[in-house]
Amino acid sequence: MSAARVAAATNRHAPAGTNHRAVPVHARQLAAQLSTLFDRDTEIVKRLNDAQHQLASANEHLWSGLAPDAFGLTLDDDNAAAIGQSPIAALIRDGGPAANSPMLQALKQARWQIHRGFCQYQSACEERRQLAFDVGELSQQLTHALCAAGWNADQARHANVHQLAATT
Repeated sequence: MSAARVAAATNRHAPAGTNHRAVPVHARQLAAQLSTLFDRDTEIVKRLNDAQHQLASANEHLWSGLAPDAFGLTLDDDNAAAIGQSPIAALIRDGGPAANSPMLQALKQARWQIHRGFCQYQSACEERRQLAFDVGELSQQLTHALCAAGWNADQARHANVHQLAATT
């Protein structure tokens, strides 16, 4: 974006009669920090989505199409389809009682996949919680800095931090 376009975009949010130079350097620095935090938040959201997909996948591997009494149906060929199509269901359906060892191994793998997905999700949630606190603090500081420069509170709260940061 050209400097003129950034200035024009910034001026839309600046008090009447001021130009982009009316924004204090400190406010621009705060805006740049907020912009960086917003980019980090986008990355955290991607991690949350990945963890959620990992949990859903592990859950699907545990069982798909589970019948209420599936374990009682494992040796009945007429009802084998009711058990489902997951890897574990296939082991039960195809191997019967001899499948216990591979079935237990598959259950262990699914359990650890769920554990890893949960830990990744929990870690990303905590990181996002801390990030939200930092964003709140910096937002308040930016609002105060812009108000001190002549912006009204509404203009300061609705300032585009990415545009302010781009002019540093």
